[in-house]
Amino acid sequence: MRYAKRGPLRFTSHRDFARAFERALRRAGVPIAFSQGFTPHPKISYASAAPTGVASEAEYLEIGLREAVDPQELCAALDAALSPGLDVLDAVVADGGSLADRIEASRWRIELPEVEPAALAAAVSAFTAADEVLVERMTKQGRRTFDARAAVISIDLVRPTETPSGAPAVPCAILEVVVRQVTPSVRPDDVLSGLRVVADLEPPVSPRVIRLAQGMLTAQGAIADPLEADRDGATIGER
Repeated sequence: MRYAKRGPLRFTSHRDFARAFERALRRAGVPIAFSQGFTPHPKISYASAAPTGVASEAEYLEIGLREAVDPQELCAALDAALSPGLDVLDAVVADGGSLADRIEASRWRIELPEVEPAALAAAVSAFTAADEVLVERMTKQGRRTFDARAAVISIDLVRPTETPSGAPAVPCAILEVVVRQVTPSVRPDDVLSGLRVVADLEPPVSPRVIRLAQGMLTAQGAIADPLEADRDGATIGER
């Protein structure tokens, strides 16, 4: 299944979403399968959840069911049972293979209000020219230092759209970054830390980040839909 985190719900943590999703399964009457043992758990597996505070159009999970259901009806029922902003977009019947094995990279859009595009362009040039960009982040294993440059496949400036009124807009530099899934994972904030290391770029306000896609990289550098391999030709509409 693919779902989105939008608007204020981007501040929902992964644990909060997991609890909300389990409640939605019960409200929607989904025949979810459970694990065996003394403490059975619903069979739900999440793939590379976005960090708290980051919006996403491409979050994925897989569930095990006791019986077959129609994917389109399942989407509609779960979407209605979840809060607006946590939106179920797509579902297919899995035809073997792990969902996690179909996710190799993510595409992120990073908006940097009050940052001049020229300053960001200079920082990106320094970042791409570097052989290695070491950054630090606190992880579950403690503070770690790792190379943010090696995981970045592409990093490009995006031209912002002009305001319809023609009034001068507040500067807002925009990046689109494709990052390979590695361990430890390199997140958008790590890329921004790398820009700070190589060019002393310090955004004056918090960036706005959205994950646009996840999947396998194609030969052309695009990201393939991880659910495409299981489609039977029917299209489930997005909302």
